Amino acid sequence: MDIKKILLSAATVTGMLTAGTVAANADSVTVKAGDTVSELANEYNTTVDSIVQQNSLQNKNLIIVGQKLEIGGTTSSNSVATTATQSLATTPVTTSKAPTTPAASTTSAVPAKTTTATTYTAASSSSAEVTARNWIAARESGGSYTARNGQYYGKYQLSASYLNGDYSAANQERVANNYVINRYGSWQNAVKHWQANGWY
Repeated sequence: MDIKKILLSAATVTGMLTAGTVAANADSVTVKAGDTVSELANEYNTTVDSIVQQNSLQNKNLIIVGQKLEIGGTTSSNSVATTATQSLATTPVTTSKAPTTPAASTTSAVPAKTTTATTYTAASSSSAEVTARNWIAARESGGSYTARNGQYYGKYQLSASYLNGDYSAANQERVANNYVINRYGSWQNAVKHWQANGWY
């Protein structure tokens, strides 16, 4: 990087902007009797449009005695800004870019977590469903998890093939609930079927 070139450019811009500040200072003029915008423009070496624009005059032919007007400064300020911009545009500036190194990619292995949950439908948890469930258990086995009647076993007298060799109370409850919900939609519907047919 050429430091001398950059310092020279900065000094040039600073000098021009400083000069622009001096030239851009507008004169504050108090309107006297007989003054017109046109005469003031001639006196201060500017234009009528410039005075109108600087002071936001609604009517260039109407100014009031005692009114303060800002005159001059806008044109010279713009030219200074333009000169500074041109100077910057023509001054060579050398920049150096630091080499970039690719970021190392890191992959963290997160062990998968397996969650096993037993899902029961909402229908099986209401008090009416519990009552219906107990009603069927009482009719089928008297509520005994070990009652046997041929191929049917347990509290709900399920087919042994449904229990798949697991005669535990938890498995009987789970299998019975799945059977009833899948076949009848609810234990209450299963009771209605039992009452109509003597089985469920």
